[in-house]
Amino acid sequence: MFLYKRRPKQLGRHTPNLWPVWLVAPLALILVGAVAYGLYQGADALLRAENTGRKPVPVQDVIKTTVTVLTLVGAVLAGMYAYRKQLLDEGASHRADAAQLAERYTTAAEQLGHDQAAVRLAGAHAMARLADDWPEQRQVCIDVLCAYLRMHYEPDSSTAGFKTGEREVRLTITRIIRDHLQDPTAATTWCGCDLDFTGAVFDGGDFRDSRFSGGRVNFSGATFSGSGVHFIRSTFSGGMVFFTGATFSGGMVSFARSTFSGSEVYFTRATFSGGMVSFTGATFSGGMVSFAESAFSGSEILFRDSTLSGSEVRFLGLRVDGAAFIDWGPFPAIPDNQH
Repeated sequence: MFLYKRRPKQLGRHTPNLWPVWLVAPLALILVGAVAYGLYQGADALLRAENTGRKPVPVQDVIKTTVTVLTLVGAVLAGMYAYRKQLLDEGASHRADAAQLAERYTTAAEQLGHDQAAVRLAGAHAMARLADDWPEQRQVCIDVLCAYLRMHYEPDSSTAGFKTGEREVRLTITRIIRDHLQDPTAATTWCGCDLDFTGAVFDGGDFRDSRFSGGRVNFSGATFSGSGVHFIRSTFSGGMVFFTGATFSGGMVSFARSTFSGSEVYFTRATFSGGMVSFTGATFSGGMVSFAESAFSGSEILFRDSTLSGSEVRFLGLRVDGAAFIDWGPFPAIPDNQH
């Protein structure tokens, strides 16, 4: 026995998965014929029952009743056809939108790879707008911006490979990401998305008031140097944030008045050399922050007015060499040269 098997629905398809015409048309004719015959017999029986003892029911009345009902059925079928046509039109519209979004993605990616900094800036903004307009591929657009920050970067103008205007492009991308991490309830929020900054070089940057909630945020192996990098008043709640093996050298990295709540933040094996890292006024509650096996050398670490409540802060294996720890707040002081 021949059985027709519908094709499986494919991801990314916008065309309705409809039955083929060669199968639907004969079935429709058979169905209409059966319905017409059934209606005719039913109408005839009904009219005969209502005219018991009278003269036979005229065939014209039976046909008239049958045609009336068939007209109603035809109207229903016409409505179904119109609905089917609407589905096809919507599928065509979705495909057109998808093609336009894909074209925008290609254009923005090409701009990010351009030699001129101004064009790269335009590409960064174009990719961010595309992420807002394309929720299904938002993570992909975010990955592209993060990948740009992970590319090789020479902040020193006297070094080979230095690109004029590159610092401004990177600072702009950082600001774009920060602006999308302000309100988790916004329709275009990037909160909860994965952010991969592995090995990135941050020669300055501003993540203040950001909300790292959910998702996986990875600064592992990143370098924070030059002018300040700010996470002031940021919230780390839920999810995991990695600064594993990161290097904090020169300048200031500030987590002042930030909140670490219900998340796991790892500064494991991080290196703090020179400059200052501030957790002034930070709140540690209901999560875990680990400085295990980190190395502090010639830097200042501030925990002034910080609060520890229901949270775990680990310093296991911490290496200290000439670092100045100022105002530890609720934390116990760690003597110099502790291993």
